[in-house]
Amino acid sequence: MTSISDDEFDRLLTEFESDAAHLETRDAYGTAVELPHMAKWAHGEPDDLGWLADWCGTLRGHAAAGRTVRRARIVSEPLSDYQRWSHSIAQPMVDAGEDIRWVPRRLVSTVAIPGNDFYLLDERLVIFLHYTGDGHAAGKTTSTAPDDIRLCRTAFETVWRLAVPHRDYRPR
Repeated sequence: MTSISDDEFDRLLTEFESDAAHLETRDAYGTAVELPHMAKWAHGEPDDLGWLADWCGTLRGHAAAGRTVRRARIVSEPLSDYQRWSHSIAQPMVDAGEDIRWVPRRLVSTVAIPGNDFYLLDERLVIFLHYTGDGHAAGKTTSTAPDDIRLCRTAFETVWRLAVPHRDYRPR
């Protein structure tokens, strides 16, 4: 596996050819970009979600070019505060073209899932996302190994079949 920088990660997420599949498996994250906005939400303060504009623009560009972006979120129920917040801000991304789906963790007990969240790009490249115990980003590595591709593709597609589209998911 090869470590990549945040800039390389951003480039890869804009330059794939046809399909990006993203599997999220944690109940909480602590990304530097998100934490201030989640804190506003926790205090009942309004957020215009302007900080999502760049990502939504990227998603609209992918959709216009015929590329698909799918995200499956494995979540414990009832949802953690992070996932409740995440659910509350997902619609702009869905509107921009990202297909976001939710699957209760209890439904994936028998699914073989990689040890880290990942993006699978064009079924040729896996980007594993590494986090600290408290959810802060701790790096990214890539792999093109056939076994890694197969594991991630199978895990994602199995979870995807069990997942509920954002518009239909009602958090417990």
